[in-house]
Amino acid sequence: MPFSSPGPRALRQSAGAFGAVALIALGAAPAAAADDPTTGLVLGRIAPFEKVKPGSDLQLAPTFTNTGDAALDKVWMSYSVTRGLSQPDVPANCLRYEISAADEEPGRSEVVCEFDQPVRPGVVYAPERPLSLKALDRALYDRLRVTVDSADTGPGDNASAPVRGTAPAVKLAERPDETPARPGSAQHDGWDAADVAVTADNTADFQVTGAKLRGRVGDTVTLRVTFKNAGPAWVLRDAGQSATHVLVTLPEGTSMARPDGFCKNTGAESYACGTSESFVTEGGGETYTFKVRIDKAVPGARGYVELTEEPRPFDHEKKNDTAVVTLDVTGGGSGTGGGGTTGGTGSTTTTGGTGKGAGGTATTGGSSTTGGTTGTTGTASTGGTGGPSGGTTSGTTGGSLANTGAGSALPLAGAAGAAVLAGAGVLVAVRRRGGRPE
Repeated sequence: MPFSSPGPRALRQSAGAFGAVALIALGAAPAAAADDPTTGLVLGRIAPFEKVKPGSDLQLAPTFTNTGDAALDKVWMSYSVTRGLSQPDVPANCLRYEISAADEEPGRSEVVCEFDQPVRPGVVYAPERPLSLKALDRALYDRLRVTVDSADTGPGDNASAPVRGTAPAVKLAERPDETPARPGSAQHDGWDAADVAVTADNTADFQVTGAKLRGRVGDTVTLRVTFKNAGPAWVLRDAGQSATHVLVTLPEGTSMARPDGFCKNTGAESYACGTSESFVTEGGGETYTFKVRIDKAVPGARGYVELTEEPRPFDHEKKNDTAVVTLDVTGGGSGTGGGGTTGGTGSTTTTGGTGKGAGGTATTGGSSTTGGTTGTTGTASTGGTGGPSGGTTSGTTGGSLANTGAGSALPLAGAAGAAVLAGAGVLVAVRRRGGRPE
């Protein structure tokens, strides 16, 4: 038979399915309903599913007891799962709804089954045939919520049109070997719910990309870097928690003109960036866009984009956790921290550029300057170090980054990384206030 439209109880339960906000709402319910339940339905314990293999089937047959004084004519049971799980065989006495993501909660699929049969007090019941769940290839940290209710539990807002199941209908069966819940143990008026963790044996590769900046001293340029989840799993965190944190450190000789709206300064020119949701889908991620001012030319200057060191036991690929931001300062002038070359192109470049000193030869991938010394005979070497014999040694007067190609950026990044986790709540607040600026 068709289900009626969701009522206030259904909306309350749907809103509480996957968020801490719902717990506050439930705690604010009228005390009389909890103190004097008219129909005390109580679910039995449902064990978590751990180390589930993607592609495997899970069997779910939850038990419950009517702890009230009178029999019920019918009950409804609902099964709500996040996007790493599916419900392939839905019985004909059940309806399935697809619920879109909203309010930082991920989308989910919900099946609501109607059991049109008497449910006697003091007896343990369970569906006579388990409901099948399937762990998809993207499963990792998923959630299952089971609800039993004496009223129709429609899914509430953001739900698609219902689709009736095609598998044989299922009934409730008594479980005489199970111990019933004691009378008066119900915590709600006519319903109960349980949240169950489903953890899959799967991986997700978090990775970042760097960028190449190019411009003249005094220019403001765009820095665009990315975080991506290359999968195969999606990653779900608790509500209000960033899916991950990314640290962006600018190259020496630059300063921030306008940060990305998801990022917060952690000291010097380092910025800790959160994510727009508490989850990231496989293939999904974030793009962080900054406006950066070029203040001076510093040979060999590099910035960094890196994932912070918060635990990611699912991510086994570490080589792509860090990327480089390079800077190519063009034009005939020079800044206070590094010298322009003479007899060449008239430009100063960092790693990845080409240059030509007076009387020397150009080398791809090296620095075209030699720490501010000009007019010497020699060949610029890869990585921005000094020329070979006959040339001068770079880095003696051209800034702290000339010898190593990294310099002070790494210790700054390490110090700022510790600040990211302490400031995670602030990052979430920034995201919720207004998102990205235009």
